[in-house]
Amino acid sequence: MSERIVGRNPVLEALLSDTRTIEKIWVAKDNQHPRLQEIIKTAKRKGIHCHRCPRNQLDKYHTNHQGVIADISEFQYTDLSLLLEKIEKRKDAPTVMIMLDQIQDPRNFGAILRTANATNTDGVLIPKNNAVSMTTEVHKAAAGSAEYTPITRVANLAQTIEILKDVGVWVVGASDEADQQYTSADFTVPLCIVLGNEGKGIRRLVKQKCDYMVHIPMLGKISSLNVSVTAGVLLYEVLRQRAIK
Repeated sequence: MSERIVGRNPVLEALLSDTRTIEKIWVAKDNQHPRLQEIIKTAKRKGIHCHRCPRNQLDKYHTNHQGVIADISEFQYTDLSLLLEKIEKRKDAPTVMIMLDQIQDPRNFGAILRTANATNTDGVLIPKNNAVSMTTEVHKAAAGSAEYTPITRVANLAQTIEILKDVGVWVVGASDEADQQYTSADFTVPLCIVLGNEGKGIRRLVKQKCDYMVHIPMLGKISSLNVSVTAGVLLYEVLRQRAIK
């Protein structure tokens, strides 16, 4: 079974990562962007043919394809057991993960994946139900980062939190109702940051399983940040506290 990804960065990173099999690539004839030329050269080196076609042929599939579409083998989620094994083997720094509680917007999910990769996050955990999965739009928003950061789907987030605690991971949720400010929390320990749904936040049972909750100060008239922005603030706070530059 295969899927399609669109956009210059997603297609190029899929080529470079060698994590999946690319079956076909379509490139717009009238687009000479340097990144597209890099895609064509990389594909040729790997023995993958790029089909040049009119731009309007690509437009039929996606309105923002940036001149390239690829048929690629289905995205493979990482088993929780493999993610935990990676956590236990990591020696250079304490683990840091993101858990997303029913995120719905593919652009938010993709932006979080991009930040997770930029901050060397060990993995992203999502529920199997009532949440966005790895779609074309997510790949586009992630700009290729989904090929590098492990993504794990689990049946029950609350139970997964208990499993993480058993291997020494502290679980902290983000909520504008929390009393503790995020900069006063200890992010130097093995950590999983939980972020909630765009409208409802973290569900009650998942929140109860967290070790503690933190908030990001809001000094203006708006009461909360976009979830992908919250992810960025908290993940870079992890780096700041761990003095990684």
